[in-house]
Amino acid sequence: MEFHLRDFQEQDFNVLWAIDQQCFAPGIAYSQRELAIYIRRRGSFTVVAEDRNGPHSVTSSSKIAGFIIAEANRRTGHVISIDVLPGNRRSGLGSQLLREAEDRLQMAGCRTVVLETAVDNGGAISFYKRHGYSILKVVPRYYSNGIDALLLEKKLQSPPASGKSA
Repeated sequence: MEFHLRDFQEQDFNVLWAIDQQCFAPGIAYSQRELAIYIRRRGSFTVVAEDRNGPHSVTSSSKIAGFIIAEANRRTGHVISIDVLPGNRRSGLGSQLLREAEDRLQMAGCRTVVLETAVDNGGAISFYKRHGYSILKVVPRYYSNGIDALLLEKKLQSPPASGKSA
């Protein structure tokens, strides 16, 4: 599968919310209000992935296969959510989205990236460990359904220096 990454557009919102509901259990999935707040938060960005080969989304007309929301806060980036539809998992899309977010955070001056994932989400934990994340700590009752979260972190390389050499 081939995916095209682009920035979020307002008309994407309902599809992104439907994807989030499909990707996460109640109590972990965001409400529409929560998702809207994260997308519009200062310093945040949302990258949308479209399947170049046609609609495979939760709506018959959408080509959106997944998305990532992240934010830059001074020297630390935060991955708020990464959502990939079940039919597009194990295609490299999650890795593509994560790399894009890490690149943008790095260019914004972030030296580390943090994220949370449910302690019982073995697939996500393995995914993040493969991408260089390590567990910092357990956050008790992080999710509204009472599930604990793992806080993970990855060190980023310094962004390349710009300008001419003397």
